[in-house]
Parts: sequence; structure tokens; C-alpha cells
Amino acid sequence: MNHLLGQTCALLAAITWACALVLLKRSGERIQPVSLNLYKNAVGLTLLIATLAVLTATGCESMQTLLQLSTGDICLLLLSGIVGIALADTLFLHALNLIGVGLMSVMDCTYTPIAVLFAWVLLSEKLTVFHYVGAGLIVAGVFIASRHSPPVNRTRRQIVGGMFLAVLAIAMMALGIVLPKPILERTGVLWATTIRLVPGFGMLALFALLGRGWKQHWRVFRPSGLWCVALPASILGTYLSMVFWVAGFKYTYASVAAVLNQTSVIFASILAAVFLREHFGGRKIASLLLALVGVFIVTFSDWLATHGPVWLGMIGIGG
Repeated sequence: MNHLLGQTCALLAAITWACALVLLKRSGERIQPVSLNLYKNAVGLTLLIATLAVLTATGCESMQTLLQLSTGDICLLLLSGIVGIALADTLFLHALNLIGVGLMSVMDCTYTPIAVLFAWVLLSEKLTVFHYVGAGLIVAGVFIASRHSPPVNRTRRQIVGGMFLAVLAIAMMALGIVLPKPILERTGVLWATTIRLVPGFGMLALFALLGRGWKQHWRVFRPSGLWCVALPASILGTYLSMVFWVAGFKYTYASVAAVLNQTSVIFASILAAVFLREHFGGRKIASLLLALVGVFIVTFSDWLATHGPVWLGMIGIGG
């Protein structure tokens, strides 16, 4: 039951992040990466604290699981936030501005293999053949859906630099969430998410106060028309998506959660077709079908391994 809950949360994280990605790209056209990251993390942290306050006051949330964590556990969660949020998100937004949503979605294909590698090295996770088959179908679908030409207004150096920053940011995100997974299993989702976000916001706030143009980073907090896009992007990308993301890694295998997170590219393609009138032809339909089959196999891999057809067991699949 917990695995199914985790897989559902991982898919919800992908959907909410796909929505946020389109909005963040629009916001990034008028807001600098540091300012946008600072703003969205401030919005997310404020909503998380408010949610915890309400749930604690009504008895729906308890501090007991938080108090049971050791100093080392707290420090690891804080480090996870610095690496996976403060540093990774800033690099991600810089890369997004350099290479655009199209190429960023291609680079995003590296998230699953990197996260699976970290889960294998750090957590010693072992998956069945069904997990690998499903993961392969999802990654194939994502790759097919995300083939894009490079931006015409960027130099080769900018594109290569943006791709490097994108991979580095994705690797930091994966490490930042896989590393504290044993701790996530012992504490509440909202507490873990909030603890990770505190240093992420704190480091960015400190960085935003340095340098001559520090005032520019804080102008984003003045109410303006920019909030019409930046605010919903922040709610979706830093509040809802992050809570679902952490919950996915808490309740199921890190490798499985990472694979299901990867479907955000498919959802982003669908949203772009619906709301931005982008072309959604046969190639993207094929990628969607591949991804859906992969999601089904990954989600029900345990059942398939146990109750699959006899001939699958005879040829060694499912073990």
C-alpha cells in the first residue's frame, strides 16, 4: 500500500512540476534566475510553515517524529536542501534561460539514470527486471517527446554551457533527494520538506544580499504584474510539487520514484499542446503511449513479478 501511495505521489509531482515548468519559463523571461528562485522558495516556505501551523494546531500533525531525529539527521536534511535546492535550482534556472524548455526537457532525461545510480550506490537498492523494462520505456518515451532544435538566438558556447549546467543541476537534485531517503522514512513529509527548504532559501537570501546589485534580487517581492505568473509557478513548483516529490521518495523505492518523476516531460508536452497550441503529432502520441505502458509496468511491477504469466517466469523475467 505504501509503495502505491509513493508511486501516486511521484506521478503527482511530475504533473505539478510540468505545469510549473511552463510558468517558470515565462517568468524567467522577465525575472533573473536568482530572484525567481528566491521568490519561489519564499512562497513555498511560507506555505509550508502555514500548513504545518494549521495541521499542528488541529492535531493532524505532530512534532514527535521531528523530535526523534538526531542532530546528524537534521544536518543531513539541511545539507540536502543546500545541494538539492539552493545550488541545483539556481543552476537549473540559469540553464533554462540559456537552452530553453525544449533542450532542457532533453537534458532532463539524465535524471532517471543518475537517480537510479545514486540509489544503487548509496542505498543498495535492487530492482526487478520489470522495473528496468518500465524505466526503459519511460525514458524512451521522454526522449522521443523531447527532441528539439537548439534555440536560434544562442551561440554554440551558450548552448554547451547551458547543457552542462542542466546536467549538473539535475545530478544535484537527484543526490539531494536520494541521500536523505532513510531519514525521510522516519519523519513526516511536511517536516522533511520544510527542513530541506529552510537552508535552500537561507543560502539564496544570503547570496542575494551580496554584490552591488543586491537590491535588484529583492524587487521581485514588490507586488506587480509579474506575480500573475510567478506566484502560481511558485505554488506548483515549490509547494505542491516538492511535497509530492518528497512523499514519493519516502513511500517507495528511490529508483521507482525517480522513474515516475521523469514523466513530467510527457505531461509538459501535453500541456504545451493544450495551452500553448504547440504541435502534438504522431511522435508525441507514440511517446505518450510508451510512457504510459512504462508507468503501468513500474507501478505494478511487484504484482507482475508475483502473478505474471508462467511463461515469463520460465524465461527468467520478473525475478
